[in-house]
Amino acid sequence: MSILQTVMVSGGILLLLVLLYELFSGPSVGKATKRRLQTVRYRHSDNADARVENQLKKAIAARKPRLHAAAGSQSRMQALALRLDRTGKKWSAQQYLYVSLGVALMVSVIAFIQFGNFLLALMVGLLVGAGLPHMAVKRLINKRTGAFNTKFPDAIELLVRGLRSGLPVTETLSVVAQEVPGPVGEEFKSIVERTRIGRTLDESLQETADKLSIPEFNFFCITLAIQRETGGNLAETLSNLADVLRKRAQMKLKIRAMSSESKASAYIVGALPFLVFAMISWINPDYVAGFFTEQRLIVAGLGGMVWMSIGVFIMAKMVSFEI
Repeated sequence: MSILQTVMVSGGILLLLVLLYELFSGPSVGKATKRRLQTVRYRHSDNADARVENQLKKAIAARKPRLHAAAGSQSRMQALALRLDRTGKKWSAQQYLYVSLGVALMVSVIAFIQFGNFLLALMVGLLVGAGLPHMAVKRLINKRTGAFNTKFPDAIELLVRGLRSGLPVTETLSVVAQEVPGPVGEEFKSIVERTRIGRTLDESLQETADKLSIPEFNFFCITLAIQRETGGNLAETLSNLADVLRKRAQMKLKIRAMSSESKASAYIVGALPFLVFAMISWINPDYVAGFFTEQRLIVAGLGGMVWMSIGVFIMAKMVSFEI
């Protein structure tokens, strides 16, 4: 069996496994029935705690990112556009695809000139062209999310001071949009602009929550939704939320410090095989030349890279802690 036939058979098996997973991973009927029964029980309960829990569940359900779910399941281009929008850059999905294609083509040409194997060069080019722009966009999203979470408690405190001084919610949002720099001011400015053209505050917050997909902002939206359902002092509620978000940020820093040693070990173990291969290629190129010319060694090398990548991914998930 040639290397092309081997790759085609492997791709067919992988596609079959993906189709089987999509076929048998549908929603559970039993879980849906249980959720409906719990909803009816909470709705007709006389217990105050049960009613509050029901309101919280309704608020969380209303705050689910509907746009992201639709983009992820119906339109991949829409999901990609939403992901690019989260970076804060004015990039379009077409520009992203052109850049990915250009990187893949350039790397494929360089690899073909270096190794002289068309199939290997094509696979390396596709891998780099798909992975490098994805990693760059993810890095920009994480950077903007970190900047947002850093300034968001300050924005909530500014909201609290505006509400305690007697200003309505829309006016305090305008003050936050003007006074707080960075991503927080930009997002609150977009919320204010949408409300000025006739959108309701709930719709404006929902659209921003769909775009950002940040738990801290979802907490803010849920807090406003519960306050509208139950009433009470909104300024005090937001003040407590700001305190919770600050403690959450402190806990994240503690977890990062405690897990830094494990992450460093995972990085070293994951990168060691690739570094050793690069060093041997530099010291004795003839020793590993077969991995670029012999078909069986190429298949074995690609399979080893896939399995090592899976191992690196598993180690990254093991040392990744979320609160």
